[in-house]
Amino acid sequence: MTRVIKAVERRQIGLYLLAIVAGAVFGWLVPASSVPLEQAINPALGLLLFATFLGIPFASIGKAVRDVRFMATVLVLNFVVVPGVVFGLSRFIADDRALLIGMLMVLLTPCIDYVIVFSGLAGGSSDRLLAAAPLLMLTQMLLLPLYLLVFVGPELVSAIEPGPFVEALVLLIIIPLVLAALTQQWAKRASAGGSVMTMMEGLMVPLMMLTLAVVVGSQIVSVGNRIGSLLSVIPIYAAFLVVMVPLGMAASRIGQLDAGSTKAVIFSGATRNSLVVLPLALALPEPLALVPLVVVTQTLVELIGMVAYVKIVPKIISTDQSLQSS
Repeated sequence: MTRVIKAVERRQIGLYLLAIVAGAVFGWLVPASSVPLEQAINPALGLLLFATFLGIPFASIGKAVRDVRFMATVLVLNFVVVPGVVFGLSRFIADDRALLIGMLMVLLTPCIDYVIVFSGLAGGSSDRLLAAAPLLMLTQMLLLPLYLLVFVGPELVSAIEPGPFVEALVLLIIIPLVLAALTQQWAKRASAGGSVMTMMEGLMVPLMMLTLAVVVGSQIVSVGNRIGSLLSVIPIYAAFLVVMVPLGMAASRIGQLDAGSTKAVIFSGATRNSLVVLPLALALPEPLALVPLVVVTQTLVELIGMVAYVKIVPKIISTDQSLQSS
């Protein structure tokens, strides 16, 4: 079972891209499918986020706090440096509300799940990222509303209906998060709990594929006339990936981190938490209906970028370390 899971994880980027294309083609060719696909989004997202949160080692929060240099570097990079970068990049689309909000929501929230896999593939300290995941998750949920208020303004934020937003937060984030924490405790006491965790780990990639397919398939027709707008955020997402490599290296140098930790910091700064913000994006009112696809577009760009990161980052860090030692 473990071998199968690892094999699927190694091919996950291609599988995700395939799911996005399949969802887009199906949704475009069968427009009537948009309603049932949209109804399937929340169940798929709920299961996916439950599986995602199961991978967060809640018991390791103390360990993460004690890893002062690494944690300080990751937190400063993600919640001080990244917001500055994102604000600068957002000026290129500041006149389009849906693009702006979608871009801000996804780029201001650091990844807590597959970043661990990609960092490991590049030789990064995945165990440190795993221990840091709970704090990254809690911090981004606390700071995201503040960032949106500062970057977008109180008028636009107040125009967002709180009801659906709060409902999505409770049903698709808080409840799966609590259930995941309880399941981890169950797994410590009973083999059945461990079996549930193993099963959900094996379902992570298929659930991600399902979610991407149903989201894209349900939205593709309704935003067909806004494809040009979506294309305009692709260079911004690509620029973010490029900029975060030297910024991650600089932050790690200041923090005096070793090569493995430096790679982990770079991946943490570059990968974003589209899974967690997607239900919040889907809860936005009709005038902001494009926001979910703005979020999914970032996922597409990021997955392609991770292919390059896994190959390039180890070479850059190896060269950088050699230059420092000479």
